Amino acid sequence: MGFETPITIEKVIQGIQENKYVLPAIQREFVWDAEQIEKLFDSLMRGYPIGSFLFWKIEPDHLKDFQFYRFMDRFHERDYRHNEPIELVGGNSVTAVLDGQQRLTALNIGLKGWYANKMPYYRWNSDYAFPEKRLYLNLLNPPDENGNAYEFKMLQDKEVTNIEGKKYWFRVSEIFKFKELQDAMYYCIENGLTADKRTFPSSALMELYRIIKEKPLINYFLEESQDLDKVLNIFIRVNSGGTVLSYSDMLLSIATAAWKKIDARKAIYDLVEDLNDIGEKFTLSKDFVLKACLVLCDIPAIEFRVSNFTRENMEKIENYWESISKALNETVKLISSWGYSWQTLVSAYAIIPLAYYIHKQGSPSNFISSNKYAEDRTLMRKWLQIALLKRTFSGTPDNVLRPVRKVIQENLNSFPFNAILEELKGTTRSMQFDAAELDGLMSYRYEQPYTFSVLTFLYPWLKYDQQFHVDHIFPRAMFTTKELRKHNIPQENWHLWLDHYNDLGNLQLLQGPVNIAKSDEPLDSWIYKEYPTPEKLAVYKELHFIPDCSLKFEDFPTFLEEREKIIRTKLANVLDVHLSE
Repeated sequence: MGFETPITIEKVIQGIQENKYVLPAIQREFVWDAEQIEKLFDSLMRGYPIGSFLFWKIEPDHLKDFQFYRFMDRFHERDYRHNEPIELVGGNSVTAVLDGQQRLTALNIGLKGWYANKMPYYRWNSDYAFPEKRLYLNLLNPPDENGNAYEFKMLQDKEVTNIEGKKYWFRVSEIFKFKELQDAMYYCIENGLTADKRTFPSSALMELYRIIKEKPLINYFLEESQDLDKVLNIFIRVNSGGTVLSYSDMLLSIATAAWKKIDARKAIYDLVEDLNDIGEKFTLSKDFVLKACLVLCDIPAIEFRVSNFTRENMEKIENYWESISKALNETVKLISSWGYSWQTLVSAYAIIPLAYYIHKQGSPSNFISSNKYAEDRTLMRKWLQIALLKRTFSGTPDNVLRPVRKVIQENLNSFPFNAILEELKGTTRSMQFDAAELDGLMSYRYEQPYTFSVLTFLYPWLKYDQQFHVDHIFPRAMFTTKELRKHNIPQENWHLWLDHYNDLGNLQLLQGPVNIAKSDEPLDSWIYKEYPTPEKLAVYKELHFIPDCSLKFEDFPTFLEEREKIIRTKLANVLDVHLSE
């Protein structure tokens, strides 16, 4: 890629009119207002540089791989804001504009079309609110040092009123009628603009002729590579301009262009909002939805590459969109029913295999509640817990999604928990724990996102749709120097309390109302009041792994040590970890 020989504005505008210059689907729409168009022409007349352009030469064989759009030569703020798609056929290459769309569209509108923005005080449904305006140049307004040197103005034709000695409006598009530079001079003479030896009208009109028809002002780079991903990365780099452009934003534009019956952008953004509004809320993204689309539709290559976002694949996603939407909705509702939220779902991609399985079951609306899927739900929940804690989908999740999808494809009678673990066994994505990793689980603390998943292994019986809180068994409000002094604990031992009250051994899952009622009451008084009989107390201790030791605040370090032993043994059993004696 390098600088090519500059060309004139006339040549590029002619190419735009003949659809030799087009816009790829990744380009955003035209956003300039009328004043910006006027200022661009003023800058050209003053000799200011308007920047270079980046063009992409597309060979005929690749025209079918991408959706392209015509440049606008008219803009209507209500009725015509979108570029028209164009089907490119034939044996000729075309040039797509990667950088410079706004400037070239402004030139095209100013030289070949019109601009209609809403007038103040009119209703949006009124056609009178959007009068067509064309670009004019006042040939009787000489340059000054303030503001625009030349008076370009978007005007309605009926607004064009010439005032002797002050205003003479020349429609800029008329410059194309001049065949030679002298025609500009003849025009001024014929229209009485050279009276009193005025020179500005003719010099201005001749300069307009030069910048449009003679001066090679369009400096551009030409990219000739047919590697779509390389081109897309170039586009992102040159168009970022302080705003981070996402690769998936570009891919979403491709999907939007390819879908025939559904507005892909609206559908995907609406789905993201719906998913994130479930339960205690989530922070899923369009990247997640796009990746899920590739996986759920059994598209072989699931990487975020342009070559995977072909028209054929996008049409397949559109055809399956209803089932995809249902599967993702059901999946997020399912994990919400297990107590997960934006705070604890540490990897969104980890739930895509769950959605894939639900999709393959036909996206049933009763998947969460039906006894038919009870065993599936149990296996899926345990698999998700392990996947999150093992960080199975960190790094390059595609390398996990592909083999997991294949296993599910081959095992649709029930969720293949064991088969997936066996498939990943011995790889860097193994889902099996050893003793050292088990010790790592024991190190999680309060308010760490992985802590919830560890605790859920201990509470498989909870109904999480009743809203459970991660609770301190010994209330954290008690862990103050004041309380330590009150209980006559030697200062050199304070760290055994102050450094460990957030440890896993002091955490439990409690139903929200119970946790609120418990508040900051000391454990040894709350527990006997809440569970007054030996039978009730025994049930609570068993369910929450409370050791048979003193529950007094003074004995917190002993309680913590004993409870962590019980938790470690429980986790080892659940995760099939062999503990040495």
